[in-house]
Amino acid sequence: MKFVDEATLVVQSGDGGRGCVSFRRERFIPRGGPDGGHGGRGGDVVLVATSAKRTLYHFRYKHRFQAQRGGYGSGANRHGKDGEDFLIEVPLGTMVRDAETDELVVDLSTDGERFIICQGGRGGKGNKHFTSSTFRAPRFAQDGEPGRERTLKLELKLLADAGLVGLPNAGKSSLITSLSAARPKIGAYPFTTLSPSLGVVQDPYGEPFVVADIPGLIEGAHLGAGLGIQFLRHVERNRVLIHLIDASQISAESPLASYLTINNELRSYNQALGEKPQIVVLNKMDLPESKEGACLFKQACGNLEVLQISAISGEGLENLINRISAILREEDPRPS
Repeated sequence: MKFVDEATLVVQSGDGGRGCVSFRRERFIPRGGPDGGHGGRGGDVVLVATSAKRTLYHFRYKHRFQAQRGGYGSGANRHGKDGEDFLIEVPLGTMVRDAETDELVVDLSTDGERFIICQGGRGGKGNKHFTSSTFRAPRFAQDGEPGRERTLKLELKLLADAGLVGLPNAGKSSLITSLSAARPKIGAYPFTTLSPSLGVVQDPYGEPFVVADIPGLIEGAHLGAGLGIQFLRHVERNRVLIHLIDASQISAESPLASYLTINNELRSYNQALGEKPQIVVLNKMDLPESKEGACLFKQACGNLEVLQISAISGEGLENLINRISAILREEDPRPS
């Protein structure tokens, strides 16, 4: 299944059923009077957030949805059946906007959360409703109200406690594989990861937390370079960022180059991203050349806290998990 995080839908609620014009006709009961029933209510279009969906892929080919119309009223005061609601399941973290105004309608982030995006039309009143002491035989009834049609823009922003950011081949996929049961593709070439992955990390001393592997960023990502802006939106919901750096690629000429590149891209996309709590991690410490790179980085970064790990050998992973958990306990329980 492909990772799809944007979709456009056209939704329409059901029309209300028409009321009935009818008069009672029974033997031995002359002039029985009006007995037309009301029309049924049209069905609503309801968005339902569910953890069972991970992407918006199921909207790739089907993007028009319509709820059932209400049934017509009939004689003998029989009311029409209400139309069935149409439920549309979306993944957690889906933001729904009105396509015409670009106004945010709802942000669905809780499992099982429901939102009526289009309300069905009311059913029309039958002629029985209009009977009075001075108006004994109304020969008219109401039409049902039409349903409402809306065009919606869906945008998915993954919900995760911690997000892995860094240049391509920094070892993000290897790290999330070591920390959790997630199994993204791993390869020794840039842009191995083409879509975000989520993994649950079990903290032996606290609550488990969710980590997102964001595809590698490069210089100019906020302008669309590389995978660019396509996945930067998913970093916005992370409560803490894990900035992963390949220690074996740190050069003496510019030891902070990769660190500054990523932070500049985050701030250029959204200033708030540069203010999020960040854990700087030097990866691939199992390689001989990484020792020198780590020394150069620490000398250049001043008092910045830096952790050293090896996603392959497991070196330093327990310390990293403890540090992430400590920051998450200090943060608000929900992402901003």
